[in-house]
Amino acid sequence: MGGDVRLMMDGHQVLSRSHSYTKEGSMKRIFFLSIVCLLALCLVTISAPAQTKKGALKYEDPIGVVKIKKGDPIHIACWMVVAGPDASLGTDTKRGVEIAIDDIGGKLLGFPIKLSVQDTGCNAEGGQAAATKLAADPTIVAAIGSNCSSEARPGAPILWKAGIATVSPSNTAPFLTDPNRGPEYDGYLRTAHNDKVQGAVAAEFAIKQLKLKKAATIHDGSPYAEQLQAVFAETFKKLGGTITAQEAVAPTDTDMRPVLTKIATGKPDIIYYPIFIAAGGHITRQAKEVKGLEKVKLMSADGTFSPDFIKAAGEAAIGMYHSSPDFSAFGAGYKGFLEKHQKKYGEKPIAPFHAHAYDAAMMVFKAIEKVGKVAPDGTLHIGRKALRDALYATKDFKGLTGNLTCTSTGDCADPMIAIYQMTAENIKKQAIPEKPIWSPAAAAAPAKPAPKKK
Repeated sequence: MGGDVRLMMDGHQVLSRSHSYTKEGSMKRIFFLSIVCLLALCLVTISAPAQTKKGALKYEDPIGVVKIKKGDPIHIACWMVVAGPDASLGTDTKRGVEIAIDDIGGKLLGFPIKLSVQDTGCNAEGGQAAATKLAADPTIVAAIGSNCSSEARPGAPILWKAGIATVSPSNTAPFLTDPNRGPEYDGYLRTAHNDKVQGAVAAEFAIKQLKLKKAATIHDGSPYAEQLQAVFAETFKKLGGTITAQEAVAPTDTDMRPVLTKIATGKPDIIYYPIFIAAGGHITRQAKEVKGLEKVKLMSADGTFSPDFIKAAGEAAIGMYHSSPDFSAFGAGYKGFLEKHQKKYGEKPIAPFHAHAYDAAMMVFKAIEKVGKVAPDGTLHIGRKALRDALYATKDFKGLTGNLTCTSTGDCADPMIAIYQMTAENIKKQAIPEKPIWSPAAAAAPAKPAPKKK
């Protein structure tokens, strides 16, 4: 009994020591595993924010956000008339945009700029088709265009429905920025003048400078021509003149004699026809062939102020007048622009709105720089409504065409209109006049004092 007890005691002692060793080992293992788990948890805790932070950027916009991956381009679209008889208007403005891109080094916020061009045809159908194609492309950040107001009427709402803001360098119809135009035009702005200004200047010149009493007008049914001639007629009458006729032709008409013969019965002193190149050329060539209009003065507007019009009208254009932007009143940077244009394209500008296109592009670029945000993963985020709002907030922008500030309906121009006269030299060289013969700004400027005699 005594030995068994001892053995038992010894066994117990042995068992106790073995249990002690097992418990100590387990505790060590538990402690080690705890340390490992704690370290792992720390690693997870440290790495998780980095993963979350990488590529994360809270950028919200009620219309939508354009996301551009690192290395991809910022897509700017032009919708302009670059084919057909009015192609010089679109080519001229497209070049203005291209020079603006050159001037910023071809990049914005470190991203290259991609420029695409969609032809608009200078008509409503072309504008609608072009805008529909652009609206279907989600990569387009903003648009520059259109050229003709007839294109913008159906096109601008299509673009804005897709969240694409557009800035036109040459739309001038008053309707497009009228307070009653409707919310579908909320994404539309322009750097071109409003024809409320141009029509009034043309009428003032006819009454006050040419001393004419009677005028007739011709439009082609486009918003541009119809509204411009209406402003001219209204101002002409307010200044004491008489409007003898307000006629219409189709842009595709070639025989203008019936309309001109009808106009001749009113014996006007001047015919104002602010239309486009093809129809304008036919009217100019045929007007003096109609009995009673042999001595009538002719005046068109910026829609025909192009070498292509000179080709269409020929020598019949000698002596006629054009209302158009006042190049002589543009900013100091315009001279440098002309030098770049000559170097890049080997010729002078071929229509009136190249500088307006340059300013439109620069406005868009500045707005993108203002609202664009680059995420940690290099993706650029641009809010569509934020971009639109930044464009509308443009104030005191120093452009080539003047000091631009946008109104609540998108009129951003610093409108300066002048009158030009075609000479035989212009016809010979097929080049539009560079210097105006009259402008309200020049007329209002105080006369320079005569030099003192020595």
